[in-house]
Amino acid sequence: MNMPYEPDHQLEKRLSDGLLDVLIRAGLVLALVLLCYRIFSPFLGLMMWALILAITLYPLQMAVAARVGGRQGRAATLLVVAGIALIVVPTILLGSSMADSIHDLIGSIRNNSFQIPAPPAKVAEWPLVGKRLDAVWSLAHSDLPALIQSMQPKIGTLAKAALGMVASMGGGLLQFLLSFIIAGVIMAYGESGERGARAIFDRVAGTVRGEQLAKLSTATVRAVAMGVIGVAVIQAIVVGLALLVAGIPWAGVLSLVMLVLGLAQVPALLITLPAIAYMWTIGDYGTVPAVSYSVLLIVAGSADNVLKPLMLGRGVDAPMPVVLFGALGGMAASGIVGMFVGATLLALGYQIFMGWVVARDDAGQAGDPSTPAA
Repeated sequence: MNMPYEPDHQLEKRLSDGLLDVLIRAGLVLALVLLCYRIFSPFLGLMMWALILAITLYPLQMAVAARVGGRQGRAATLLVVAGIALIVVPTILLGSSMADSIHDLIGSIRNNSFQIPAPPAKVAEWPLVGKRLDAVWSLAHSDLPALIQSMQPKIGTLAKAALGMVASMGGGLLQFLLSFIIAGVIMAYGESGERGARAIFDRVAGTVRGEQLAKLSTATVRAVAMGVIGVAVIQAIVVGLALLVAGIPWAGVLSLVMLVLGLAQVPALLITLPAIAYMWTIGDYGTVPAVSYSVLLIVAGSADNVLKPLMLGRGVDAPMPVVLFGALGGMAASGIVGMFVGATLLALGYQIFMGWVVARDDAGQAGDPSTPAA
């Protein structure tokens, strides 16, 4: 005879009380996390840049510390002072030169002393835009004030956009300087910070796996820094030398612009193509020199296509395409900082996934009866 089912009310009460206790604790932890993120979010970009700079420059910090008797604080201070000097001084000089150039340009336009040379006859023969460009260029040559008057609304819009861009660049430079100072503080306590980061990875992924993921994260950030900043510097030098050899005016300024565009991951064609167009239209070049210099500029502008695969994934225990796609996807989502974050996350995800695949494969071989015993 079946006994009637009697629910255990005491057990149900204990389970419900335990579940309610877990939910309350989880809710309090979630609220605390959200409040901490809300307080910290204004400084998130600043701290990300500081962490990236600290990870990238830490080997140099250790080398400088070895020269000053192992004093980490003094080594970090020397690096920060040198970095700020290398950033601030050229920026001030370039900003002053740019301001003087703009002032002289505005003064010459007001005095009607600014002259634009007549367009070459070949310009009108260009497809699609040749006739329109020739008409505008001719009007600028013959009557520049009339052209400026006719384009007054567009010039006002462009001026506002230019002022916004300058303000954004100034804010970005200030943020970068502050992040550089914070990076110096992080590097001064680099050994304890490294132990803390490794402890976090060990707590999340285990002792052996955590150490591997910590090293992978550090190597990925440094590889992306070299693959972006290093490639931008090298390409700016190569393009600048090519412009000097070709005799293009303002080669030094154009190489500096090339450096900025390289850091922003903008193709070098924005500099090399106008230079090639200058040689074929305005410059006094023969056919053979023009062809030779055009090939030289095209090759120099394509240097990043060779350097990025070599430097972007160097020292990283992940395939170069994984790092490259992570960097490009992160940049598309969150700008230059996202480039580092995207590459690191994709490299970590790849390693975790491949570790899971290897573990499954080892487990399958261990359970296979046909596998010979050791």
